[in-house]
This record gives sequence, structure tokens and C-alpha cells, in this order.
Amino acid sequence: MTTVHPTVSTDEPAWFVGFDWGSEKHRVALFDRTGNLIARRDVAHSATAYAELGDWLLRTTQASPAEIAVAIETTHGPVVDALIDRGFRVYAINPKQLDRFRDRYSVAGAKDDTRDADTLGRSLRTDPEAFRALSPDNPLIVRLREASRTAAELTRDLGRLTNQLRDLLWRYYPQMLALDDNLAAPWLLELWQHAPTPAKGARLHKETIARLLKTHRIRRLDADQVRTVLREPPLPSAPGVTEAATGHIRLLLPRIRLLNSQIKAVHTEIDALCQQLAGPQAIEPGESVPGQSIEQRDVAILHSVPGVGRIVGATLLAEASEPLRRRDYHAIRTLAGQAPVTKRSGKSCFVQRRLACNKRLANAMYHWARVAVMCDPRSKQRYAALRARGCSHGRTLRSVADRLLKLLCTLLQRQVSFDPNHNAKQAAAG
Repeated sequence: MTTVHPTVSTDEPAWFVGFDWGSEKHRVALFDRTGNLIARRDVAHSATAYAELGDWLLRTTQASPAEIAVAIETTHGPVVDALIDRGFRVYAINPKQLDRFRDRYSVAGAKDDTRDADTLGRSLRTDPEAFRALSPDNPLIVRLREASRTAAELTRDLGRLTNQLRDLLWRYYPQMLALDDNLAAPWLLELWQHAPTPAKGARLHKETIARLLKTHRIRRLDADQVRTVLREPPLPSAPGVTEAATGHIRLLLPRIRLLNSQIKAVHTEIDALCQQLAGPQAIEPGESVPGQSIEQRDVAILHSVPGVGRIVGATLLAEASEPLRRRDYHAIRTLAGQAPVTKRSGKSCFVQRRLACNKRLANAMYHWARVAVMCDPRSKQRYAALRARGCSHGRTLRSVADRLLKLLCTLLQRQVSFDPNHNAKQAAAG
């Protein structure tokens, strides 16, 4: 994994390489400082081929790796790691931007591997500001990024299975749906195993229900309440419907239980990685612990901001580690989709939501703002004011998230944790 940096060196490169990557074979084009094509070659996807590519570039250019700039469409992967390990200067570009550069050389929209490699190399030479320099990331950040993405994938899979379970229960056993909104809850799965049909649920003993609730520490319901729900009249169903639905649910339960355990394990890993990043020490509001690294303090500061929990904090650290390190508020709000897009022409001016962004970060910002509105008075006040002005729920949450992001960058710059009483202390001091 790599991190995006604004620049890696003050010296301009003398050689430019376009690297059009593929799954099995890559196309490489080498250009000199004046834009002349020097050579092209294909590179297989193997460690030996990458080593040979590095030797070929150094031999052909007779230059040091720092003088050779490589343009590529991806920001991570073995291709990027192999090039950076050899000391080459690697730059990434969004595929959509590359598509616009391609129109310079073919208005007809022609596209092939050779044309893409040539476009990458030529564009890096003429428009380096459109590219982003890459460098190796902190190994803990790499692991945290993978863990947070895995957690999101497992959660999506669990949601898909629970939706299937909800549909099956709706067909013949709606009483179960009334007991808990979370159909993946272990206690509900075990209850279904004790009473897989409405008939068995109506005959379930009170002691069995009480023992199950006590085992899973369910306190919002008691045995009498559960028993009352299970004894509601069953839905009329055609012959065979109940048997078919219960057979399907029996196939779903082991997969739901497996996903529950995997999500729990990944969350434990995320907590451990964040703890390693934060170090053994924590800081109090307004304090800076001697000997603690900036990265360690950053993690503590991030988790002190209202609305930041396990997943939101891990996503911000993993997906926006470099902008956070630079305290680059504008870069983060653009990357997370919080900065609107303005389209102005003549007398017309349209401002719309930014859709070209990191979707994981955008989702994290949404949940960050949603939770902050519930637990932070200032965020709740801002949400109410914007809603009163007629803003939609999503538009209002993006505004709340933007304010929180600005607050976070300010706290990181000052190296202090969030203090909910900061305004009161300032007023008292004044």
C-alpha cells in the first residue's frame, strides 16, 4: 500500500515512463525530457519481470532511479511497491483524468495498451501537477486499511443474509421480526432454533426463554414479553410454505453466525491496530505528552472528537492518512465528498454534491455527522438550524461533517484533544 504525497523531490525528472498495468501483462513506454519516444516493452506480472524492468530502465537511460518518473493509474499493489522499492519516482493519476488526456491524441476515442502507456508518459512530462506522487505507507496503516475494508465487506455480506432471513420470516413467522430489529443477534438466532415455527413458539416454556435471555444478557425484554409475542396468532400459509422457509433458514444460520464471529474478530484487530498507532500513552485536553510521536497524538486527538468511533476513526486513519498528516482540510473534504462542485458559465451557476470521491470516506463522514448530531450539542444545533432553512437531511449532515472535519484539522494543528467546555473556558477567561 502507498500514500499520496504532493511531491517527493525538488529536482525535475529527466526520464518519463508510462506504465499501463494489467492483470497478466503490462505495457511500458519510455520518453526522454523532450518527449521523444525511446522504447516500449511488455512486462509480465512476476517478481523477476519487475526486477528486469528496473534493470532495463537504468541500463537504457544511464540515470539514477530518482531521475526516472513513472506514471501509473493505480495507487497501490505489487507493481507500485516494486517500482518504489527500486527507488523510482512513482506518480498516480485517476483513470478518468487519463481518459481526458487520451483525447489529446485521438478525438475518435481510440484506446489500446500502447496508446495508454504513451499517454501516461507524455502527460506526466507536460502536466505533472495532475499526478500524485506515491511513497510507502506505515505498515500499521496498511493493515488498518485492509482490516477496515474487510469489516465493511463482512458487514455488507451480513446485511445481505439478514435481509434474506427477514424475507423468509415475513412469509410465515412475523412474530420473530417484532422481537429485535437486528436479526443477526445471537439470542434471536438461538431462539429460532428452539422454536423454528409459530406452533413450537406458542408452546415454548417460560423457563427456556428466561434462561436464553439471561445467557445472552438481554434486559430490555423479559420472558413474559417474549412469550406473549410468540403466542400471537400465526399467519395463514399454504401447505409446504413453513417447511420450505425453515429449511432455507437452517442453511442461512451457520453463515450468519460465521459472519458474526468474523466481524467481531476484525473489530478486535482494528482496536488493537489503533491502540498500536496511538501508543501506550493518551493525552488530556490541552496537553502534549513528552516523547509521544505526532502520529500517536493524532490518533488520540481523532478519537476525542464527538461522533468518532471504531469504524469512523479507522476509516479516516486508513483512507486519508496522508492528508491528515498534512492537516490538509481542503484535500480531505474533497477526497471525502464534502466539498461541493460549482459549475459556472455566464449567468448560470449550479452547486451540486461531489460524487467523484472516496466512497468509504464519504460513508464514514455521513455516520460521523449522524452520531455527532445525537451526542454533540453544537452539531445538534447546527443540524436543527439548517433543517429549519429547508436543507435536506443529507445536505445538512454533509455540512455538519464539514464543520467537524475543520475542527479536527484545527485540533491536529494545535496538537490538543477536543474539549467540550472550550467555549465556556474562553468566556470565563475573557
